[in-house]
Amino acid sequence: MSIPFARREFLRTTAAALVAVLAMPLLGSATASAQDGITLRMSTPASETDQRSLSLAEQFGPAVAGFATYEPHYNGTLFAQGTELEAIATGDLEMSIASAQELATFFPEFSIFTAGYVLQDADHQVAVFRDELFDPFRAKAEEELGVKLLAPMYLGRRHVNLRQSVDELKVMTPADLAGVNLRMPGSDAWQFLGRALGANPTPMAFTEVYTALSSGAVDGQDNPLPTVVDAKFYEVTKQIALTSHLVDWNFIAFSKSVYDSLPEDQQQAITDAAWAAADAGRASQLQKEEELGAFLEEQGLTLYEPDLAAFREHVQNAYLESDLAKDWPEGLLEKINALSK
Repeated sequence: MSIPFARREFLRTTAAALVAVLAMPLLGSATASAQDGITLRMSTPASETDQRSLSLAEQFGPAVAGFATYEPHYNGTLFAQGTELEAIATGDLEMSIASAQELATFFPEFSIFTAGYVLQDADHQVAVFRDELFDPFRAKAEEELGVKLLAPMYLGRRHVNLRQSVDELKVMTPADLAGVNLRMPGSDAWQFLGRALGANPTPMAFTEVYTALSSGAVDGQDNPLPTVVDAKFYEVTKQIALTSHLVDWNFIAFSKSVYDSLPEDQQQAITDAAWAAADAGRASQLQKEEELGAFLEEQGLTLYEPDLAAFREHVQNAYLESDLAKDWPEGLLEKINALSK
């Protein structure tokens, strides 16, 4: 899915204009006056109990309280999901939690960070974000959209969760998923990932998945362990192959024009606060994943790790041989892979 060219150009032109008038007050409740303090509205479709939301509320908000008021808006109540970056670009919002998928709608080269097995784990995400290879992506978001990507947030590892027992089907390589009807989100990118894994991807609304698993309309679904627990999929499935096929991440996205209007000490405080929130959220998510693995085994599910090297090679080759990789900078995948070693 891509945003029409004319709309992208409008947003980029608008963002550039905003950056050029940093001394002027922004639209909305934020102001460039450090003396009066600023209000930083954060819009997210996540709930207030989501780990990303909690980390920002507990770490970011208090850290900037000396010169700013952190004002979070949850469940898409301020801006609808997928429109937050546009709102930042037009000066109507100060910050959000942005996905690589959203950024890829503006900049197709960002799609490399949404592909299967590109990011290997939470530490790899941080290494990629801090490496010079990410600098052009960061610069493009700032220069053409007016968005600063302050820090990466770890969402978790997606795994294959199946109705069959391991006696009926044990998934060790992509070949073992042949003919398996695996529910995946409906977009083309998600459906491609399902095929690259070796499965028969089935598009389906998330709200329908539990019933479909229970009835056998699908054989399985893919999600991080916290989602398996929250949605109670463990009640209607018997195993989880820990494929870790997508190590998903978000970014703490901040208005460049607001950031640039602040003195250096406050800019640094915002950056440090974002990293504190990201680090705390990452640690919490990793601990939760570890604890939930034990919980799911207690519920009778079998958890095991397949041949990850076989999956990684198969999935990455599928991407490289497809049109999806045509926008990836040459040699970038190899550089990303090298950072995981």
